[in-house]
Amino acid sequence: MSTGIYEMFAVKYAQHARRSPANFVGGDEHDVDMPLFYYVWVVKGGGRTIVVDTGFTVEMANKRGRTITRPVAEGLNALGVAPEKVEDVVITHLHYDHVGNHALFPKAKYYLQDKEMDFATGRCMCHPMMNHGYEVDDVTEMVRRVYENRVEFVDGVREIAPGIEVHHIGGHTRGLQAVRVRTSRGWVVLASDASHFYAHMEQDRAFPILYNLGDMLEGYNTLRRLATSRSHIVPGHDPLVMDRYPAAWAGAEGWIVRLDAQPKA
Repeated sequence: MSTGIYEMFAVKYAQHARRSPANFVGGDEHDVDMPLFYYVWVVKGGGRTIVVDTGFTVEMANKRGRTITRPVAEGLNALGVAPEKVEDVVITHLHYDHVGNHALFPKAKYYLQDKEMDFATGRCMCHPMMNHGYEVDDVTEMVRRVYENRVEFVDGVREIAPGIEVHHIGGHTRGLQAVRVRTSRGWVVLASDASHFYAHMEQDRAFPILYNLGDMLEGYNTLRRLATSRSHIVPGHDPLVMDRYPAAWAGAEGWIVRLDAQPKA
């Protein structure tokens, strides 16, 4: 039986060069390099493995001008996770960088907020400013999974397993959810795109791709309430995650880190 205490890993699979003004509503006067790192996350314990988000493929990287550093499957296999055997996948939201690699998880059931599916298939997608983060093939693939009975819809809060919860946040997209996990150091919260960078929640600033600014800012308070401390919140795209957390093993530096371990000061 699961004790409800889990190991957690962030797996970097891609990156994209950006300047800081592109990462904040209203820009940024410092105008410095502020690249995006792309991650998937793995939660392991009690005989089960849960994957959080599924990344994108080389083909999508080429289409969107991103750089794959090491494919998602390589990172999962390095952790002893065979994607074809994974039974539970949490999708934080349906943006292209969180819901690709469809063929990797043929047995998985997907946990998704009702509001996210409504948003990604509703009238807001008629506006290019709202739909540019989505890929129609990704959305239609999720619709197919609904008809295959492979989607578990969530309305707000859901316990996936003892010590693993999803919580609706919104803001960035209408149905964005964060993942709360009990670890040996306390409750760690995977913010995903509720906070792209540490700077967003630390400075109460916002990433410019959003559905509702008020919900995004209020979401930072929710993240703080759910986590044991602010150092237990993990942003969705910050390169500092690779610096602040220890490598999963010698040689995995800059690729796979342990989020259930204490971060470096």
